[in-house]
Amino acid sequence: MSECPHLAEMPRPEPAPQADTCPECLVDGTHPVQLRLCLSCGHVGCCDSSAGRHATAHFDATGHPVMRTFEPGEAWRWCFVDGVIV
Repeated sequence: MSECPHLAEMPRPEPAPQADTCPECLVDGTHPVQLRLCLSCGHVGCCDSSAGRHATAHFDATGHPVMRTFEPGEAWRWCFVDGVIV
């Protein structure tokens, strides 16, 4: 795993999740494959294997650089800007 400067800039403690699932998937009537949590604001979005790719869409709309898996038993983070697992 690599470090990126964006991870150190994330709020601590991390923001509370804004939802239990991807709200955009609920509106669209689709099902998320896996969920991701934005470490800047707490938005919950679906992964790129999901139809909506809402976590990436959230990054594209906001520029929030780092998200983490929102799946039980997983602990990795992804930096969209640097393209690395952190």
